[in-house]
Amino acid sequence: MNRKVKLRTLLIGGLFTLFFIVLIGKIYWVQVVDAKELIKKAQAMWERNKILQPVRGSIVDRYNQVLAEDGASYTVIVNPTAIDKLKNAQTVVQVLSSILNKPENELMEMVTKQNKDGELSSWVEVRSEGWKIDAETADRIAKALNLPEPINKQANLYTHGVYLEESQKRYYPAGSMASHVLGYFDKNGKAVMGLEAAYNELLTGKPGHISTTKDRMGYELPDAKASYEPAEDGKTLQLTIDRNIQSYIETALEKSYNEWKPKSMTVVAMNPKTGEILGMANMPTFNPSRYWESETKNFYNHAVGSQYEPGSTFKLVTLAGAIEEGLFDPNDKFQSGGIAVYDRTLKDHNLKGWGKISYLEGLKRSSNVAFVKLGYEKLKPDKLKEYITRFGFGERTGIDIPGETKGLVRFNYPVDYATATYGQGGVSVTAIQQIAAYAAIANGGKMMQPHIVKAVLDPKTNEPVQTFEPKEIRQVVSPETAAKVTEYLEQVVSDQEIGTGRNAYIEGYRVAGKTGTAQKVIDGKYSTEKWLITFVGYAPVEDPKIVVLVLADEPELHGNYHNGGLVAPPVFKEIVTQSLRYMNVSATVKQELSGIDKKVVAPQVEGKLLIEAKKDLGDSKIKYDVLGKGASVVAQFPEGGTEIGPTQRIYLVTEEKAGMDLPNLQGKSLRDALAVCSFLKVNCQVTGEGYVASQTLSADEGGQQVAVLQLVPWIDLEKAKAEAAKLAAKTETANKQQPANSAKNSDPKQKTDKKQ
Repeated sequence: MNRKVKLRTLLIGGLFTLFFIVLIGKIYWVQVVDAKELIKKAQAMWERNKILQPVRGSIVDRYNQVLAEDGASYTVIVNPTAIDKLKNAQTVVQVLSSILNKPENELMEMVTKQNKDGELSSWVEVRSEGWKIDAETADRIAKALNLPEPINKQANLYTHGVYLEESQKRYYPAGSMASHVLGYFDKNGKAVMGLEAAYNELLTGKPGHISTTKDRMGYELPDAKASYEPAEDGKTLQLTIDRNIQSYIETALEKSYNEWKPKSMTVVAMNPKTGEILGMANMPTFNPSRYWESETKNFYNHAVGSQYEPGSTFKLVTLAGAIEEGLFDPNDKFQSGGIAVYDRTLKDHNLKGWGKISYLEGLKRSSNVAFVKLGYEKLKPDKLKEYITRFGFGERTGIDIPGETKGLVRFNYPVDYATATYGQGGVSVTAIQQIAAYAAIANGGKMMQPHIVKAVLDPKTNEPVQTFEPKEIRQVVSPETAAKVTEYLEQVVSDQEIGTGRNAYIEGYRVAGKTGTAQKVIDGKYSTEKWLITFVGYAPVEDPKIVVLVLADEPELHGNYHNGGLVAPPVFKEIVTQSLRYMNVSATVKQELSGIDKKVVAPQVEGKLLIEAKKDLGDSKIKYDVLGKGASVVAQFPEGGTEIGPTQRIYLVTEEKAGMDLPNLQGKSLRDALAVCSFLKVNCQVTGEGYVASQTLSADEGGQQVAVLQLVPWIDLEKAKAEAAKLAAKTETANKQQPANSAKNSDPKQKTDKKQ
C-alpha cells in the first residue's frame, strides 16, 4: 500500500514538476526569445500611429477663382474578422456591389481575405472603385449599412465590419476648363502632366502624424500617451489665367472645332505688356476628374509641345526686319506671281499673281513673292536669320509649363532662306513662340517672357509668399518700327476688299493681325489638301490689351484653301470682342455694343435712280455716302446681297469710277476710308491713329493718284477738323488776294506789254 502511495506521489509530483518546467520554459520563451515580436503584435493591437496627410494646395485663377482643389473623400475598408463574427458578409457584399458597381465575387474575396498566417484579416481596402469616393457615395454606403454618425468613425470597423476612412481627393470644379494647363491627379495619387506635375512638391505640402493608444474596439485609452506633429498643407498656386477669358476661348474653340473638324485646334491669349497668359486651350480636350474616359491624344498640349511650319504669320519677322533696316517702302512696286531663286520658282498662293502691285498691297494680299524680295533680296540671308533669332525662334520661351519644345531653325540650302521669309522650309515654330513674337510688336518692340504662374499663396491667409514679376527678354525692334508694323498689320484686317484678315475685323475696335495658311508636308512633299490655318492678332491698336493666337491643324476646307479665312479669324474675333468688353475697353466709336454682332443684308440698288436708292437704304436704316454727281447709281460697295454690320456704310457711285476724284474722307474711320480708297482704286497712305482729320492728294511717278490720310484719335477729331477748316479758309483767302497783290507788285512795263 505504502509502495503504491509512493509511486502515485512520485508520479503526481513528476507531472507537476514537468508542468512547471514546461510553464517556466514557455514563460522564458515568451518573455525572452519571442518578446520583441509579441510586443510588436501587441502594440499593433492597442497603438495606432496615423499619418496625417496634408491638404493639397489649390490652383486658382488670377482672381482666386478655383480651378483645382482638394475635397473630402473616403476609402472603403472592410474587416473580414468582424464580418465573420457578425455573419453579414452577404449583406455587405450586396450593398457595396450595388453602390460601387464592383463585381460581387471580387468583394466576397475581400470580405473573406486571410493573412499570411491563415487567419482572417482585420483591414482590407476596397480598391479602386471604393478608393477616394466622394462624400455623396460614402453617405449612401453608410445609410445602407446603418453605420452610426460620424460615418468616418473607426469603431465601425469592429462593430459593423465596414469603415469609411476619410481622406482628400482632387476636384476640378470647372470640369475640362484649362485641363491641358492644369494636368490631373490619377487614382494612385500621382500628379500627371501640367502644373499639377510641375509644381507637385509645392502643392503637396508636408505630412504629419499622430500616435495614440486604443483598446481592441478602437476606443482611445484614458491617460494614454500621444505624440502629434501637424501636417503642413500645400501652397496655393495662383495663375495669370482669367477664368472668364478662358471660358470665352473654350466656347469659341469648341464651336469652330465641331464645324471644321480639324485634327486639333489651339488658342492662346496673352497680355502683351506683361507676358501673362490669360487663357490657353486645346481641342480635343479631357476632364481631369474623369481622365480615364479620354483617349491619349486628348492630353497633348499643342500650345507648347507641337512645332510646325507657320506659313504667312511668320511674315511678321521679315516685315519688322525690313522696316527696322529702312528697306520697306509701302509704295514701291514689284511683279507678283512668282520669283526665281536658284533652280526653283517660288509662287504666290494666287499663281497668276495680281500684276505689278505695291509692297503694302502685297502684305494685305499675303504675297509670298513680296516677302522673298523683302527678306531674301533686300534684307539678305544673314540679317534675316538675325531677326529670326531676335524674335526668339529656335529657342524655348521659358514658359513655366512642362513639355515646351524649341522649334527648329535650319537652313541647309540657299532657297531655305527664301522660303523662310514667308514661313516655310527652314523654320518650324511653336504656338507660344508665335504669340510671344506678336506680343513684342504690340508692346512697342519689347519682348516679354510668357508665364502662367502669377504667385504662390499661403493657404490660410491667402497672402503671397512668392510672386513672379513680368520679365523682359530683349528689345526686338525699335518702338518706331513696332508702331509701323502695327499700322500695316491693321490694314491687313481693316481693308475689307483685299485684306486677308478682314474676317477678324471688330466693329468699333482697331485690330492688327495676320493670317497664315501653310501647306503641310506629307511624305516629304507639300500637300495640296492638308493645311495648317493660323491667325495671330491684337487689339486695340492704340493700347493693346490682349493678343490672341488661333491655330487649326488640318481643318476640312472642302478642297478650297480660301476657306481658311473662315476658320481662325472668326474665332479670334469672338474671343477678343468678348474679352475687350469684359475688360471694359471702350469702343473707339459711339455705338450700341449690343448691336455689333447683328448683321443686315445690303439691298441691291445698282442701276436704280439715286432718289430710289436713297429711299431703299433709308427704309433699311442703312447709312450711305454718295460718290459723284450723277442721277443714277452705276456701282455700289459692298455689293447687293452682302452681309454688313449695322454701322457699316454703303457707297453709291453715280459716275464712272475711272478718273473720279477721291471724296472728302474727313471724319471717316480707317476702315471706311480704306474701303473708299480700295473701291476707287486710289493708293492710300496712312499716318497717325484714329479717324481721318485731313487728306492730301498727289500723284506717283506712274501718274496714279496717291492719298495721304492723317489720322487722329476720336477725342481730338473735332479739334483737328476745326484747325483744318481754318487752314483751308486762310488758303482760300490768300488765293483770292493773290491776283490783286500780284497786280500791285508787277512791273509797269509788263503791264503795258500785256495791254498791247
